[in-house]
Amino acid sequence: MEITAAMVKELRERTGAGMMDCKKALTEAGGDMDRAIEILREKGIASAAKKAGRVTAEGLVEAYIHGGGRIGVLVEVNCETDFVAKNEEFRAFVHDVAMHIAAANPQYVRRDEVPAEVVEKERSILRQQTLNEGKPEHIVDKIVEGRLEKFFREVCLLEQPFVKDPDKTVEDVLKEKIAHIGENIAIRRFVRYVLGEGIEKKESNFVEEVMAQVRS
Repeated sequence: MEITAAMVKELRERTGAGMMDCKKALTEAGGDMDRAIEILREKGIASAAKKAGRVTAEGLVEAYIHGGGRIGVLVEVNCETDFVAKNEEFRAFVHDVAMHIAAANPQYVRRDEVPAEVVEKERSILRQQTLNEGKPEHIVDKIVEGRLEKFFREVCLLEQPFVKDPDKTVEDVLKEKIAHIGENIAIRRFVRYVLGEGIEKKESNFVEEVMAQVRS
């Protein structure tokens, strides 16, 4: 069966997958639209990693304000095409990421953005804490590296448990979106503002409010 441009366009609109992926799926399915959708879903996770190197020059900057203006987040999430940037699923994902940032207060997008001096300072503090606990010298470094992994999971957005589904990390959800939408997606940068930042008691309350709203 001939795979027409109209069929490819329809499949792309229904799945958000890339045109070449749609054409291949339709070819494999012999033109059966429903089967082509199944094929894209079956192959999606496996192909998500392959998409990671693609250039993401389009996307969306999302603003999220919580608590009558007490917490504000701006996040930039990129994709490959303007078509996907206007996709409702993509936009909903970006909004969820902004809400997550408001609630979980990450400091960096990924661990390779954490400055070396910050890592070394944290390693030094953790080492002293471990020694103060009386742990044997020969296992201290191993314990410290394990605790450093926990530090990365706390401060790096992609490694944090996703507030709407704590069984997954933000990176897990990101990969699912890449697979389902069919384009590379990258969380590029963010900034988070807190009214009266530095007042610890209020900061804590804001986070609890956002977490409750996100999970409701």
